[in-house]
Amino acid sequence: MQIKIKTEEIRMLMDVETPEFPKYVTQILNLANQNAQRTRPKVVGQMSELIKKFPDKTLDEWEKWYIEKHPEAIGIATKKILYMVENLKGAITEIDEEMVRKWVRDLVIVKTFLGLKFQEAIIKKVAKQLSVDYRVSTPEEESKGIDGFIKGIPISIKPTTYSSKDMLSESIEGQIIFYEKEKTGIKIIVPDELEKLLNK
Repeated sequence: MQIKIKTEEIRMLMDVETPEFPKYVTQILNLANQNAQRTRPKVVGQMSELIKKFPDKTLDEWEKWYIEKHPEAIGIATKKILYMVENLKGAITEIDEEMVRKWVRDLVIVKTFLGLKFQEAIIKKVAKQLSVDYRVSTPEEESKGIDGFIKGIPISIKPTTYSSKDMLSESIEGQIIFYEKEKTGIKIIVPDELEKLLNK
């Protein structure tokens, strides 16, 4: 049996009131906090560890206990987040139709294209790093699982999760370069065997 409890229901079950905010305010505060990073463990403490050490039971007791341990944390976080909200207010006044159009185009057109075509960028980057030639695959080669060629060697670009799945039985004509998507871009992993081939 599986049961799901929504956050609001947890509050109700625990007799904890839900603060009310005007529409969009929590989204703005979440964004401001995300940018300011003021509720990170180094500012407010490692909450999952602190709650384990908390010896009592009620919300009031928890608040008193926490504030004794971190007397400045809520005040510091509040000031920094408010400062970021002021920055966001300034940014909002600069937003016009042309800026929104530019953002939407980048999201819908450009990022979709890059998200689907980043294999080519990986092939170019690896070839450039090793100072060797490359080319992208033809549609026919692509149908065989080949994304391009580096130094004449057929290359397939796959996520790192690929190797942990039962997909390696899939027939791929060539060498595999793995990647992991990260917040700031893509981490490329070139297996040692392939690196040796490319450096010959």
